[in-house]
Amino acid sequence: MKRFLLIAALAMAVVSCGIYSFTGTSIQPDVKTITIPYVEYKAPRVNPSLSNDLTEALQEKFRKLTRLEQVDVDGDLELVCEITGYDVRATAVTANEVAAQNRLTVTVKVAFSNKKYPEDDVNKSFSAYEDFDSAQSLDAVEAGLCETIVEKLVEDIFNATVAQW
Repeated sequence: MKRFLLIAALAMAVVSCGIYSFTGTSIQPDVKTITIPYVEYKAPRVNPSLSNDLTEALQEKFRKLTRLEQVDVDGDLELVCEITGYDVRATAVTANEVAAQNRLTVTVKVAFSNKKYPEDDVNKSFSAYEDFDSAQSLDAVEAGLCETIVEKLVEDIFNATVAQW
């Protein structure tokens, strides 16, 4: 009897959560498509591959973790992003006033719109950073740092838009 009650309770919990998925998204059932245009690069300091890397990573995340069909225009959801900051700054200074650590920070402005449920719209900036030893040049570590930063940004953007965390 206890086993039956447990199974019945579990079944009701799963059925009653009509918009929940096991990937953590909360997308309404009538939302079917998403548009993710190319991420624009508007930061003063240039990284020529960052826009492409971020665009592809966002598209891949939504493809893998949602049931949404990606369309070029007029999706039920639209995720427009622009890179507004790409900065390197000293974070740790030695007694001789020399930088021991530097920090690469990327900032992305996000405009997420849900045409069917405008109350779910998100307009927000996201930043992620990685530190590196000042003995290394940015050119030597930039690709690896950017890969990690893109992963962090994509996770944050995904969670804020369709996971609503």
